[in-house]
Amino acid sequence: MAPSTPSTPSGAKDRAASGSPAPTVAPPGSYTLEDVVPGVKIFVLKPLPNGQDEHRRAEILSTRAKPPPSAFAPKPPPGAPPPDPRDDTEYYVHYVEFNKRLDEWVGGSRLITDKEMEWPKAKDEGKKKDKAGKATPGQSTPTKKGSPMPSGSLLRKAATKAAAQALKGTPSGKDIPMGPPSSLKRKAKAEPGQDDEDAEGEEDDVDGDVTMSVADSEADAEGEIDLTAPSNPQAAPPVFSKKQEIEKLRTSGSMTQSHSEISRVKNLNKLQIGQSEVETWYFSPYPAEYAHLPMLYICEFCLLYYPTLTQLKRHRTKCTLLHPPGNEIYRHDNISFFEIDGRRQRTWCRNLCLISKCFLDHKTLYYDVDPFMYYCMTFKDEYGCHLIGYFSKEKESPEGYNVACILTLPQHQRKGYGRLLIEFSYELSKREGKLGSPEKPLSDLGLLGYRAYWQEKIVELLLDSEDEISLDEIAQKTAITHGDIMHTCQALQMIKYYKGQHIIHLTDAVLEQHNKTLGKTRRSINPGALRWKPPVFSRAQLAFGF
Repeated sequence: MAPSTPSTPSGAKDRAASGSPAPTVAPPGSYTLEDVVPGVKIFVLKPLPNGQDEHRRAEILSTRAKPPPSAFAPKPPPGAPPPDPRDDTEYYVHYVEFNKRLDEWVGGSRLITDKEMEWPKAKDEGKKKDKAGKATPGQSTPTKKGSPMPSGSLLRKAATKAAAQALKGTPSGKDIPMGPPSSLKRKAKAEPGQDDEDAEGEEDDVDGDVTMSVADSEADAEGEIDLTAPSNPQAAPPVFSKKQEIEKLRTSGSMTQSHSEISRVKNLNKLQIGQSEVETWYFSPYPAEYAHLPMLYICEFCLLYYPTLTQLKRHRTKCTLLHPPGNEIYRHDNISFFEIDGRRQRTWCRNLCLISKCFLDHKTLYYDVDPFMYYCMTFKDEYGCHLIGYFSKEKESPEGYNVACILTLPQHQRKGYGRLLIEFSYELSKREGKLGSPEKPLSDLGLLGYRAYWQEKIVELLLDSEDEISLDEIAQKTAITHGDIMHTCQALQMIKYYKGQHIIHLTDAVLEQHNKTLGKTRRSINPGALRWKPPVFSRAQLAFGF
């Protein structure tokens, strides 16, 4: 541990009195672990799979006292060294220039204090106040008669006013209907070009609205979220749209964007699903008593979760399920697809969403399963049908989406199963006689998977076509929407202007990539093995929660 020399924060008090700004970088030995607060960037010891250690620069996103060991956690073996007192405080770190899914809780003993530490930059309040067109809280800005107000401003003002009245407890002159909380909605549609994942991505799957204090609603009307504590933490805060929040989470890599950041940090370390141990990537709303376990054990057939291996083994002696609880609609080789109605199998589908939320940072709330059909891909052996991945699909999608959420479990990724899930979703769209597109936003891995599939199908169709083919004909033969086709062709620079019209031109780079793809051994869907008719739902079956 670094010597306890006069630290930067204590020296900052004198500088604050004199008006000089605090330094941006603290030299080695000038700070202690007590000075490490959220927002600083410090080097962290990261163990590697090969047994070596690496010093990585990381941003501190949150701190907490070391939680007491769970009653289900295994006891330390006899003769184990005593715990390091520096680990009494844990730090949630985001490794700079690394993906957000690698964020983790670390003990104080892993922080390297003999290297420099970067202090967080002070917020420039002057620029924020001088922004053109920004009204100060509590004052109204006159507008030109007939000029439209942005809908976001109206919603924000209404939510702020209603919340202020609720806090004061006094009725206002005009009632503002708030309606029931939208806890069952999936995330707002993100701007075009955003990524999904794991197939997946994602994963789409986004949760409900985030809460913030009334003061923050007013001060941060332009989307900048203040991290200061709310003045009245006991009061119930209103909700606000997450459109800017989604953008910030995707572009900054930092998860401390709102007062609900406690729900944005990982609460589980590892899952054991069957014979595979998988490190989680994101937060998942499992029960709080399971949050600090070294491992959560999951039955790979019924997806129930247990804190200890003993409880899982006891459950396996009683569990009779050997495949997902739905209709098998496809079987070819050892790959099968099962169709599951979220309304009929709520518990199983909710457990599936809890697992997928560990790997999709934009997953829907796990209990909102009634409006969806789930299509689960499995491989069969002598023990049963083991889950590989799945995609969900709205029973009635006004936008015409054929996938709401798609995921390949991490232990089965990079084996071609993600492409198989995507191909199967489009095969269902062909049976329905519709064009399909995945719900946006896609996760990073999902976007890559879909782009590769769209490119392969479009280039394959163009090479097999001897005559001229139109954009509409490509869409009808592949079930890919016109927008996705244009997006793919533009990304590959295949759109050319020739003799007064736009044409699709196959470049040498595209052909070379296509030949490499054909050289790989890949699985594909056999349309003849699909036994499925589009389900028809009555009006009563589509009335969810009303």
